[in-house]
Amino acid sequence: MDLLLAGAGPMAVDYCKVLKALGQDFLVVGNGEQSATVFEQAVGVPVLRGGLADWLERTDRIPSRAIVAVTEDRLGMAARLFAEAGVHSILLEKPGGASLSDIRKTAEIAAETGTDIRIGYNRRFYASVEKAKEIINQDGGVISFSFEFTEWSHLVATLNKPGQVLAEWFLHNSSHVIDLAFHLGGVPTEFCSYCSGGTDWHPSGSVYTGSGITEKGALFSYHANWTAPGRWGVELTTARHRLIFRPLEQLHIQRIGSVAIEQVELDNQYDLLYKPGVYRQTEAYLNGDHRLLWNISGQLSMLPIYEKINTRFPADKQREP
Repeated sequence: MDLLLAGAGPMAVDYCKVLKALGQDFLVVGNGEQSATVFEQAVGVPVLRGGLADWLERTDRIPSRAIVAVTEDRLGMAARLFAEAGVHSILLEKPGGASLSDIRKTAEIAAETGTDIRIGYNRRFYASVEKAKEIINQDGGVISFSFEFTEWSHLVATLNKPGQVLAEWFLHNSSHVIDLAFHLGGVPTEFCSYCSGGTDWHPSGSVYTGSGITEKGALFSYHANWTAPGRWGVELTTARHRLIFRPLEQLHIQRIGSVAIEQVELDNQYDLLYKPGVYRQTEAYLNGDHRLLWNISGQLSMLPIYEKINTRFPADKQREP
């Protein structure tokens, strides 16, 4: 086997469905008995039990490629195990590690071993995003944009997730929206940010706002309040259109000179059949088309931005959570 799928949880199930549809041969290695059984019942593919470290010790053939879809707290560890074992190419689920320091550690190992690690932000591959890019290119680029990454705290707090994952929820979940916004509008070159509040499970912050300018010359702003109503969304303006992602899987458009907002028809069959974005993301990875897949060094360059957005400032003016 040239390809190994690491993990047997819900995200691994989504990857497995796509790999089967693409006719790709692969092995699956999981950790827990319960998740492996659920996986096998869901997709009919056997899971090798015992975890990655044990399997890598016993195998006499290291695959050249791996898709890492383990739980959030084990992403970096799994990627480093593969890199040190000699796996040449890895598609690593976003954000690439359990924390900022974990991602940095994985990037160091990748540099030492020469491993090509790509970060899987599947929303870059939505049909809505592909269509928006066509319009943006026709209109001459993005002039300004805004985005919201409000999380539904009343639901997140009830998730069956380790405390360390919930404490990094900004990185694990909100970065989906932030990555997409900056993917379309450009990476910030300068910006100011304000963060306040916090929750029992995410003490670093819960209310966010900021603004700045990107490498493409686009002005941007953002807002999120995890303790108030809201939802994810991205809006971009060009010389002729306002492009609205709310929800992100859909694209709505407002044309210059009109107040009407219309839904854009999309060629989104794969986003309807599979977890949105995962089919095209997996296909791109297998075909070696990495234009939309961050190398881990690219993700490394984003960490100071994530860190700045999620840091309380100014510290002496914050309200208590």
